[in-house]
Amino acid sequence: MTSSAATNSGNDANGRPAVDLEVDASGLNCPLPILKAKKALAALASGQTLKLVSTDPGSVRDFEAFARQTGNTLIAQHEQGAGWAFYLRRR
Repeated sequence: MTSSAATNSGNDANGRPAVDLEVDASGLNCPLPILKAKKALAALASGQTLKLVSTDPGSVRDFEAFARQTGNTLIAQHEQGAGWAFYLRRR
């Protein structure tokens, strides 16, 4: 897992949400990307944004359900390289 803190606000040059914490869950299969997201979100304050990168094909469906079930907001998702990037705002 790679994590990095950022101090951006608003959106980046590509129009994607600025992130407060980034987690690379590439190569991990379900349920590990969700568990990494849950742990990372617990470290953030309300309103902060997590970016998680995953190569698990089931991640798109998993993160949509995770956001609904936890009350966190899935503010964006897009394909990134061989996987997907998910942006979650902590409730």
